[in-house]
Order: sequence, then structure tokens, then C-alpha cells
Amino acid sequence: QVQLVESGGGSVQAGGSLRLSCAASGYTYSRYCIGWFRQVPGKEREGVAIIGADGNTNYADSVKGRFTISQDNAKNNLYLQMNSLTPEDTAMFYCAADFRRYPPCGRRHWTDFRYWGQGTQVTVSS
Repeated sequence: QVQLVESGGGSVQAGGSLRLSCAASGYTYSRYCIGWFRQVPGKEREGVAIIGADGNTNYADSVKGRFTISQDNAKNNLYLQMNSLTPEDTAMFYCAADFRRYPPCGRRHWTDFRYWGQGTQVTVSS
């Protein structure tokens, strides 16, 4: 059974940094898309950063140059390093994974991901 458990959220002042972690277990697929999404109450969930099994990454325009997605060598843990945080980054952040071939990772909507963690809250104060 696929499990995704996020950690690392918290409160930080604008300009600060946080590092989110997602412990992934229960799968051995060689093909996957895994990434970070966020949601603010009353708004649709949005993709933040996605990485495929080939190592290719995709970022939302709003976080390019500030956030970095990465995995450990064993690919059991997914990370999101968030720098230069702004109040607009305040949201619940979710880790999600999917193992189907299509669509390509960089073209996926959040509804194209089957497995989700419980989320971790990030709050950025001005």
C-alpha cells in the first residue's frame, strides 16, 4: 500500500526558508511522477513542483528560482526546499504520487495523481 507522509511545515516570516519532506513507501515502480501541491481554502489545489523517475523536474511559475524539489538516492524521500517565502506561499502543502504512464509528469493536473499524503501547513507572515 502506497503511503506518503509529509513533514516540515510550520510558520516563518517572509523571506525565510522551510524544507518539506515526504516519506514515501509501499511501492517499487520504476516509473512514477511524484510532487508537491498546495491549496488555500476556497481555491483549487495547484501544482508546485513535480519530479519524474527520469529526474526531470517541473515547477509552477510562481515558485521558479525559489523552490527546489529533490529526492534522496534511495528515492524513499521527497523534499521541497522553499526559499524567499512570501505570504502568498501560505497554504496546506501535499505530497502526491502516481505510477501510470500518461500523461507525462510535466503535463499533469492534480487530478492525475492517485496517492496523497495528509498535508503539512505552511504559514508565512509579513
